[in-house]
This record gives sequence, structure tokens and C-alpha cells, in this order.
Amino acid sequence: MSNWNDFPYDTSAFDFAGPALKKSWKKLHAGDCEPFPEAKDSQQAWRLFHMGDFQAAVKLADRLGLQAHAVANKATGIYASYLEDDAKRQIECFKSAIGRAEKAIVAYPDDPNSHYFHAFNLGRYSQSISVVKALKQGVGGKISQSLRKTLELQPDHADAHIAMGMYHAEIIDKVGKMLGSVTYGASEKEALQHFETALKICPKSPIAHIEYGNGLYMLLGDKRVDEVTDLYIKAAEMQPNDAMEQLDIAAAQAELE
Repeated sequence: MSNWNDFPYDTSAFDFAGPALKKSWKKLHAGDCEPFPEAKDSQQAWRLFHMGDFQAAVKLADRLGLQAHAVANKATGIYASYLEDDAKRQIECFKSAIGRAEKAIVAYPDDPNSHYFHAFNLGRYSQSISVVKALKQGVGGKISQSLRKTLELQPDHADAHIAMGMYHAEIIDKVGKMLGSVTYGASEKEALQHFETALKICPKSPIAHIEYGNGLYMLLGDKRVDEVTDLYIKAAEMQPNDAMEQLDIAAAQAELE
């Protein structure tokens, strides 16, 4: 593993040393419903993730094995999405997380995040190579299957609702409503329902607002542009709970500039 790029913001507010991690856990994991880990080393891997030391989090998680798949796959996906500027290395990151997630699904089939982080990294991989190309490779069906399994196991998984909303929206955006519906089961109504559900579960989530805005624009274009802008403004004005949310908020602010 080559050296990853550093987190570019101050992390002093994201230090969850000692009991602070457990105290803040519900807030930090409202989106992914990850249970608090009992193993000390797993807790430390999550501390590294929340502070933005994504590579160290992955290295520690991989030493622990598949039991720490969630933190490894979340850290890899977030790093590659926001901080990796080399396209080839970005794709390698997503592929490594997808492979780890496939093993986690076999080892922990009843863990919602085995399936969710499989879908998450497949989705980001699809965006990195082009959604149309990914659909031709059959990736869309895999994403849908993993997200449906996530929501079957954990109906209040806000991040899975966000991802499912984007799944529908991106397909419709790329291939149209009719082909998207007939070939992939994509639905504008379902997309909006998933985004709205995510916001109800996590009303203070920057990414829930950002992706809802992205989805609305893909589905309806300028018809809802004021609402799209409002969603971005809300995200941009939020205070981050950890390094990941700092990256989300910075992305929203950059879009508004």
C-alpha cells in the first residue's frame, strides 16, 4: 500500500480518545448503524477513521482481520472519494474495498454493513469509471442486491437509503426513465422516497442533504434547482462531527462557490 494523501484540515475537534468514542458513537454512526465494537483495537481503528487518518485505520483494521471490515471499507471508500487525486490509485482503492466486502458478506452475512460497504464502494467505483460503463459490466445489479439486503437487515440504515436513492437517480439520469425502469427497475418515485427517508432518520447529516440535492438535479434538473441549492447551503453551514463530515461539508461549500 503506497502512502495515502494526508487529511487536509485541522483534526483537533475529532479526537475521540478514551471514553469519548463511546459517548459520541450514536451521533457518529447515525447514518450507518454500526454497533460499538467491544475490541479495543477495533475502537482504535475507528478513532483513526474519525480523525481522518484513513490509511492508518485501514492498516490496523486489516491486521485485525475481517471482524474490522466496516472501518476498513468505510475508510478506503471515503479516502478514495475525496482525497485520492490519481485515477488509477482511486480505482485500486475501490477494488480493494469491494474484494474485502465480498469476503465480509460470506463471513458475516447478517451484518448490514457487510452488504452496505460492498454497495458503497461498488457505487463509487462505478462513478470513477462512468456509470454507463459500470452498468454494462453488470455492476448495477450487484449494487441493488447489496443495498436491498442492507435495508432488509436494517431498515433504518440512512446511508443505504441515500445510496439507493442515488442508484435510482443515476440510472435514470444516464439511460432515461423508460429504459431505466424496464431494464434496471429504476424509479423516480422510489429515489425521492429513499432520500426523504434518509433525511428523516438523519436530519443533521451533510451527505444526506448533498446527495438529495444531487439526486433531485439528476431527476428533475432546473425544475427543482432552488431546492437543490437550499440542500447544499444547509450542508455547507453544518458543523462536522468528524473528518468524513468535514470532507462532505467542504465539498458542499466548493459547489456553492
